[in-house]
Order: sequence, then structure tokens, then C-alpha cells
Amino acid sequence: MLTILESLRGPLTGYCYRILGSSSEVDDAVQETMVRALRAIEGYDPDRAGLSTWVHRIATNVCLDMMRSAERRALPWDMGPASSGNTDIGVPLPAARWVEPLADSRLMGTVDPASLAMRHETLRLAFITALQWLPPRQRVVLVLRDVLGFTAAEAADVMETSVAAANSALQRARATLEKHRPHPTDVPELDNVTQRDLLQRYVQAFQTHDVHELVAVLAHDARSGMPPFLWWLDGPAHIAAAMAGSDACAEDRLLLGGSANGCWTLGQYRPDQNGVLMPFALLVLELRDGRISEIATFLGHGDRFGEFGLPELLEP
Repeated sequence: MLTILESLRGPLTGYCYRILGSSSEVDDAVQETMVRALRAIEGYDPDRAGLSTWVHRIATNVCLDMMRSAERRALPWDMGPASSGNTDIGVPLPAARWVEPLADSRLMGTVDPASLAMRHETLRLAFITALQWLPPRQRVVLVLRDVLGFTAAEAADVMETSVAAANSALQRARATLEKHRPHPTDVPELDNVTQRDLLQRYVQAFQTHDVHELVAVLAHDARSGMPPFLWWLDGPAHIAAAMAGSDACAEDRLLLGGSANGCWTLGQYRPDQNGVLMPFALLVLELRDGRISEIATFLGHGDRFGEFGLPELLEP
């Protein structure tokens, strides 16, 4: 039974992340779910519910407990107007205010109930952020039904409520999500030469401060933000102006990493006092129609670079 429970760790990671929006809390949620499941396994009755349904019920209770006093997580553009023209980035907000990236490697080799196409769409930072607009129980039922494909009866069992109540919550969740549903984006393909060339053009423009090339690779409505700061930029002109107006990143280097949230990633390295290029930030990029449409630069994620296939440091 322990082996069977362990096989659910991957699906539970995807489930808890979609509910919590925090990759740093997912391990705690999944581990607590496994501990509770092992303690209660003697009382599990397969005639009453499938094992997956039973374990997801435990995971749901764990996540609901963790969210009891939590604020809505978001990205900079979901929290206020663009800072275009304003160079004051302000003060950082607590980590608990932000949606966090999840390395796709944490789901590889697992049997995530969502199809590959659905996994890309429902792990995007924009979709995770949209889910945050839903009350916790509505978020749960929408993920169970529309992402993981649970039946109405299974979802009601997980939520320990009636089918009618679960269906009612689902309808309200769908209506709210529709107001915040993000635009479709290009699915990242690791062997897609066109996408890789686009990213290399961005890397080159960033490292050489080539403003014209930067504008050329950005979508007309591109936006760029830098959690944990509210400060964000709207449009290629403002993004390019910020690059041209500062030399803070003049010696930084970018390196293509693995995928996260169904998106491309870049590791940003900055030289320390000895000239060693150390992890500085993780960039998660979305592409749309052959251009870069969104850049979320997560500061302070250097200790997690390994999850994204990025080295701990770069040779000068």
C-alpha cells in the first residue's frame, strides 16, 4: 500500500500547486497528506471510494487548512497599474503574496490526470493566478472537475458535500474564472528551433543592451514584472526604456533552463565581488504568436535553480 500511495505523490504535487499557487508550500502539503493517509490507511474502505479519491480528500483538507488565513496570491500586473515611466521599484512584499513558479521536472514521470495539453494550460502562471480569484472550495471543485476530470460524485466525495452543492460551486467558479481567464499562448516545445532562436535573440539583446532587438522580439502588448516588487512595465517601449536607462544588469548573463509552468525559463546570473556569476533571478517567459508576451522575473530563487536544470554558478 505504501508503494501505491507513493505513486500518487506526483499527481498530488500538481493538484496542491494548482490549489495553493505556492511551489514552496507544495512539498509540505503533499508530505502532510502522505502522513495523514498512512495513519488512516487501516480505516480506508475501497467499497466507499477509490484510493485516489480518498487521498485527494485528505489533500484537500490539508490545503484548505493551509489557506485558512492566506491572502490571494498574484503577479505584479494583477495587483495594480503599470509603473511605466516610474523608476522607483518600491519595497518588496512578503513571499506569501506571490504566485510562485513550479518546475515541470517535479511532474515529469508522474501520472498527472491532466492531459499534456491541459497540463500546459492549467499550470501556466497566468492560470494559477486566475484560480486565486476563486474562494478555496470553488477552486478545489474546479480543479477536480475541469482539470483532473473527476466525476461530479467523486468531486462531491472529495469535498465531503452533496453532488448538488459541488455542482453549484462549480458553476460559480466557472463564471468567475471566465472573467479572469488568460489569453492562449504558444505551447513551449524544447526541440522547436524557432522558439529557441527567439529566446536566444532575447538573451543576446539583454546581454548587449540592444534596445532595437529587444523591441523586435517582444509582443506589442508584452509586460514584464519583478516579484516580490509591485513594479511592472507595460509594452515594449517601456520595457526597452527601462533597459536603456539602467546599467544594473550590464554584467549579468542569461542561461536557458528547463520548463516551468508550461513555459520557458532563463536563469539570470550576476557577478559577485570576486567576479563569479551567481544565481540572481529566475525568468519565466510566455510566448504568443512568435513573440515574447510576458516576462516574470522572480528574484531570490537562486537556491532552487537546480530544479530548473540550471547550474549553481557560471564560469566567467
